[in-house]
Amino acid sequence: MLKRSIAALLTGLAVLLPAAQAQVTVNIAEGVLKPTPIAIPTFEATGDNVQLATDITAVVQNDLLSTGLFTITPQSAHIQRDLSINAQPRFADWKIIQTDALVVGEVDTVTVEGVEFIRASVRLWDVYGEEVMRLEGQAGRRFTAKPEDWRRIAHKIADSIYSRLTGEDPYFDSRIVYIAETGPKDARTKRLAIMDSDGANVKYLTSGTFTVLTPRFSPSNQQITYMSYENNRPRVYLFDIQNGRQEVLGNFQNMTFAPRFSRDGQSVLLTQANSGNSDIFIRDLVTQSTRRLTDHPAIDTSPSMSPDGRQIVFNSDRGGSPQLYIMNTDGSPLTCPSGGRDTACRITFGSGRYSTPVWSPRGDLIAFTKQAAGKFHIGVIGIDGEGERLLTESYLDEGPEWSPNGRVITFFRETSPGAGPKLWSVDLTGRNLRQIPTPTDASDPAWSPLLN
Repeated sequence: MLKRSIAALLTGLAVLLPAAQAQVTVNIAEGVLKPTPIAIPTFEATGDNVQLATDITAVVQNDLLSTGLFTITPQSAHIQRDLSINAQPRFADWKIIQTDALVVGEVDTVTVEGVEFIRASVRLWDVYGEEVMRLEGQAGRRFTAKPEDWRRIAHKIADSIYSRLTGEDPYFDSRIVYIAETGPKDARTKRLAIMDSDGANVKYLTSGTFTVLTPRFSPSNQQITYMSYENNRPRVYLFDIQNGRQEVLGNFQNMTFAPRFSRDGQSVLLTQANSGNSDIFIRDLVTQSTRRLTDHPAIDTSPSMSPDGRQIVFNSDRGGSPQLYIMNTDGSPLTCPSGGRDTACRITFGSGRYSTPVWSPRGDLIAFTKQAAGKFHIGVIGIDGEGERLLTESYLDEGPEWSPNGRVITFFRETSPGAGPKLWSVDLTGRNLRQIPTPTDASDPAWSPLLN
């Protein structure tokens, strides 16, 4: 048997067929009223891999269906059953059932240096263009992983298809950290939990002995920052996902909360309260030095940094009610959208109370929570304060967090008084609102970057 390196298995599927420029695309600039039909027949497999191929196919289908941009052509409607990843499909059989795109895949296993790996290969076909669609520059893709990581293979396949058809960056192969809540309202147990982006593979990271709140992912490594009431004192912690180790972030004399990583992952933004007032600070994780960013008699909290690290959006009541403000990270004055120059510019002026701002990874929008007329909303606004849009409305919607590609927002919702919180997601059109399944009540979600 020819010995092959693991690295060689991770390369793309060899080009077996010529590929022209495909025509089928999904335009999602303003949302899609009529989803694109796509066929994803169960991937080919033999022996012990048949069930695995069925499971991988189901995850790929569910990922794409969850976007609201696609419909999956039912298996019962398929005419051609003798598909092969190495052969061109009979396009007429797929046109007659009005399918725009066709995914063909196969799953097998391979042993390298005594270690067994799953290998999944996939091709995407433009049915009406009668040509293979290139995935990341290749006529097909091949993904390899250990058996326990089979779901990651499925998410990576879905990411490749989604990116090719929409032109958007991927987001399925990522994770969500959140607060798992159990017990009565007056004695809640709140544990740190983590799961796949679709709600699978839930793992609890803390025991629940101490209440934890507001977890946030590092954009550059496997760390989470969060607030904990250990020893009845609210403090900000760092948690290393790989080794399970947690540590206090600095020895502050006063209450600290609302932590969030800087965009390079080297610092943590946080709020420190003193005598009823709160201001925003930044803590360097390398030097352990702390710098004060705001110094105002009003309450300043909930900081979030822009993707380029130059600016910070935060929540403040310095204007008389909670509103959103932007400042330069270095504290220098900036020109405000409303005119004039100041060290912090207000960008929200609508009726209601604004809170929990989060800068989009694309840099163009800020998500927020808004309370107005007895309802809560998740909304977005441009960094210049223009184009405010409310995407949701409920008894309680709170805590927006962006997907890695800036297309989807996750948040938590309570539908009525006494109802437990659940995780939801909504896309930028506001049309694709979905609940994310969790085994318990859940709050304070945060989305990880794409996994490596």
